[in-house]
Amino acid sequence: MFWIKNLVRISQTTSSVGNLFRNPESYTLSSRFCTALQHQQQQLSESVQATDVGNGFEQQQHRCEGLAPTTEGEKPRLLVLGSGWAGCRLMKGIDTSIYDVVCVSPRNHMVFTPLLASTCVGTLEFRSVAEPISRIQPAISREPGSYYFLANCSRLDSQNHEVHCETVTDRLSTVKPWKFKIAYDKLVLACGAEASTFGINGVHHAQEIRRKLLLNLMLSEVPGLGGEEKKRLLHCVVVGGGPTGVEFSGELSDFIMKDVRQRYAHVKDDIRVTLIEARDVLSSFDDGLRQYAIKQLNKSGVKLVRGIVKEVKPQRLILDDGTEVPYGLLVWSTGVGPSSFVRSIDLPKDPGGRIGIDEWMRVPSVQDVFAIGDCSGYLESTGKSTLPALAQVAEREGKYLAKLLNEMGKAGGGRALSAKDTELGEPFVYKHLGSMATIGRYKALVDLRESKQGKGISMGGFLSFFIWRSAYLTRVVSWRNRFYVFINWITTFVFGRDTSRL
Repeated sequence: MFWIKNLVRISQTTSSVGNLFRNPESYTLSSRFCTALQHQQQQLSESVQATDVGNGFEQQQHRCEGLAPTTEGEKPRLLVLGSGWAGCRLMKGIDTSIYDVVCVSPRNHMVFTPLLASTCVGTLEFRSVAEPISRIQPAISREPGSYYFLANCSRLDSQNHEVHCETVTDRLSTVKPWKFKIAYDKLVLACGAEASTFGINGVHHAQEIRRKLLLNLMLSEVPGLGGEEKKRLLHCVVVGGGPTGVEFSGELSDFIMKDVRQRYAHVKDDIRVTLIEARDVLSSFDDGLRQYAIKQLNKSGVKLVRGIVKEVKPQRLILDDGTEVPYGLLVWSTGVGPSSFVRSIDLPKDPGGRIGIDEWMRVPSVQDVFAIGDCSGYLESTGKSTLPALAQVAEREGKYLAKLLNEMGKAGGGRALSAKDTELGEPFVYKHLGSMATIGRYKALVDLRESKQGKGISMGGFLSFFIWRSAYLTRVVSWRNRFYVFINWITTFVFGRDTSRL
């Protein structure tokens, strides 16, 4: 089944490509787990006199800078960078009687990305699709040697088996970021990817698509607002015709037809949704399903435009043919690429710029380093094609690597530089389970073929929508969140979506 890997979080940050300026009206649905920030370390010398600093205090300060290498009698330390599908599935499956687990991520939770599009319009609440790391792996909050650190990784020193980190402060001026180091026995890079903007000026992340959408709706009712400005505010543009863009467009059209028309009657005829795609919409699906999806989107009022975005400006975007498209809300959904952290580290890379790995998820030429999820890809020397950036791929890789590390630890290869002669077993093999996407109006697409040319079940309609919801409800990580999601669906069906701008 298809996992919407593009939709992982809605966060305010800096674009991954090019020297881009900040645009408060441009939004991106993207995945991002680990980034390199540039702050200066707070100096302890401000609070002590230089003459009072002796060798003993210097040694204590050094110990306080991070986690020192493990010693005999301690469990080997497994360091995981990232809290996405790959990292969390790995931590869930790791044997904590063998390893101490340390997770570093700017997020203390995992987001169930296949349902994230629904949160942008109020079908689901954000917390219903967020699972705390401590629930996924309880040892992190209970075991004395296991930790979670709210931080970004800024540098990898693979020669000394150390990672340099910096705490996340949410840009609070009253809190100074703190730098520290973590020594590891095994390192797993699961730091995800960034939205691919292809160097387009003006594309940025933002924090709240839902708040921006509701703000535009309320501003459009202000007396004295010109007709053209009202139309611009109420024009929602989605760039990218993959499953992510289509699902968001479907959710948005449902929101407009069922809630906006009732609660914003003064502007109900002016709000529009445009989906821009350079090639074919839903190109990975069966041709029959593609045509069905296009027909349903047109019925829902979504206008499909074929074109390439050349430039994004604060209130309009420009296509390759010179057409200017004014917008009030811009959602960028064109896939993901290597993050700034991945680009900065000196490790082998695959042709796409991701961290190069072999068939056992190892990073060649460095000891005890593995990479899984969107940040990794097969090296050309393996003869394998890099797997798509899907949640089901990341989850399967995390599950495989957890089993491999558990077996390695049982065989005595858990410590640093101790697994050279350890038997690794069968290499990782990925089998595609199929793709699914909702298209609005209680309809969805289900394509259970292993490939576009393969044979299998492919269908669209209400039954597919029921299968889509049932499958994802069972895949939500905890029973707690399954209950939340189910109640949210019932509440939305009976009472409609909440249009409060909190």
